[in-house]
Amino acid sequence: MDIDIQGFEEPNTLFESKDLIYKNEVYQIIGICMEIHRILGKGFKEIVYKDAMEYEFKQLNLNYEREKNYEIEYKSTILAHSFSADFIYDDKIILEVKAQQGVIEDHFKQTINYLAATKLKLALIINFGEDSLKFKRLIL
Repeated sequence: MDIDIQGFEEPNTLFESKDLIYKNEVYQIIGICMEIHRILGKGFKEIVYKDAMEYEFKQLNLNYEREKNYEIEYKSTILAHSFSADFIYDDKIILEVKAQQGVIEDHFKQTINYLAATKLKLALIINFGEDSLKFKRLIL
């Protein structure tokens, strides 16, 4: 399984590549999140930023699901516990919302597992918990 992790360190070059998967969708999502961060700043719990994201998605009439549950299959059996993605955007992008200083290795591992379980190709980890909005693209 090949994983590609792309970050926000070079915002001007991140969207220049013609090869980026779901480039326009990611651009729109990050624009929404930057607006939320500009207005709310850092310091709130994740749920507040999720509420603001849902508000913006509704205002723009975007296709999304919040807290979508996924069953986990193990050896042809559905396990008793599932996982819930913060958002699924347009049935193709997982959005994981964080509100803390830094994103740690465990967040990457968790989100990679989400990609594998959903069979989706792209996830964004979006962190509102720093002075400026941070995000990572994970491509499976």
